[in-house]
Amino acid sequence: MPPRRPLPTFRLEEYLGRWEFSAPHHLTASDAESLAVEELQEIGGPEVREAFAAVRLTYAPTWGGEELREAIASTYARIAPEHVLAFAGAEEAMFWALQELAGPGDHAIVTVPNYQSFETIPLATGAEVEGLRLDPEAGWRLDLDQLERMLRPNTTLVGVNFPNNPTGAMPEPVEFEALVALCDAHGVTLFSDEVYRGLEEEAARLPQAADLSERAISLNVMSKSYGLPGLRLGWLATRRRELLERLELRKHYTSICNATLSEALATIALRNGERLQARNRAIVAANLPRFEAFFAAHPDRFQWEAPRGGCVCFPRYLGADGVERFCRELVEQAGVVLLPASIYASELAPVPADRFRIGVGRRDPDRALEAFAGFLS
Repeated sequence: MPPRRPLPTFRLEEYLGRWEFSAPHHLTASDAESLAVEELQEIGGPEVREAFAAVRLTYAPTWGGEELREAIASTYARIAPEHVLAFAGAEEAMFWALQELAGPGDHAIVTVPNYQSFETIPLATGAEVEGLRLDPEAGWRLDLDQLERMLRPNTTLVGVNFPNNPTGAMPEPVEFEALVALCDAHGVTLFSDEVYRGLEEEAARLPQAADLSERAISLNVMSKSYGLPGLRLGWLATRRRELLERLELRKHYTSICNATLSEALATIALRNGERLQARNRAIVAANLPRFEAFFAAHPDRFQWEAPRGGCVCFPRYLGADGVERFCRELVEQAGVVLLPASIYASELAPVPADRFRIGVGRRDPDRALEAFAGFLS
């Protein structure tokens, strides 16, 4: 049985802590263009101003306020407000859920590449964790046959993230439905990180795991597809009420509750969620030709791969100097932040060492691309 481990340094947060707010060109942003309060007011109308005036700056219920959970539940087909637990962002939700779902004597499987805590949290519990590698040579394909071979009698958790961070990859809806059915057939909890859902074309959009299965858990947040990371508000949705009750007790040790003003604004945003996501899809759609043209102009240096969903992707760097040196010199000399492959290194499965994460969800990337081009020349 693997021992419990201390949590390691969070490489991505350490790297962005150094550069995100000091470098002039944040070209690796993981979220869609953030809204100003004024823009949310234009979308939400008088309700936003009324929320500011009426909200009491007191404690909120640990579960999240009733109106918030009703708004969240409305984004699902088979989820009621009592099936929702709000958290201070997606990371807090992941932190507690992954510890609840895996521990000593358990076996867990998570997709690779991934957001670092997706693997380090279950590893820290003492669970045996394996990586289900998305194949970069096949468009980051999800291999369900491989997953089925990996399942064991003591497998308690399968964790997936689609649209994927950092690759922007997605399976077909029928493949995702087969994934849910496979986990259900083996009595395994599927933990589905769906924070980028809504930034893909509607025809490609995956169903939400919590709608498909009584066992599955869906994770979402206001940060990514809604463009409101400053609200610091995420949630878990599952029809397993008893699991949410256990997680609420864990939440008492961290945030306890969310900010009432954040809950009020998130409620309004969710009621206008289709408009917000349409706005952000339009930004991504307008940006993609710019990025495609930029990388097409440098075929000796890059192999471009557009995201199938979400607003981040993981192109290949072809230069002889290597992607780590390239990203370091790019930010130091031109002020353009990208995330090199080492940020996504995994001890569970190999991640290509010649990749970098770039974000395509922010408005007006031209100045950043100009600085990028100047560095290359």
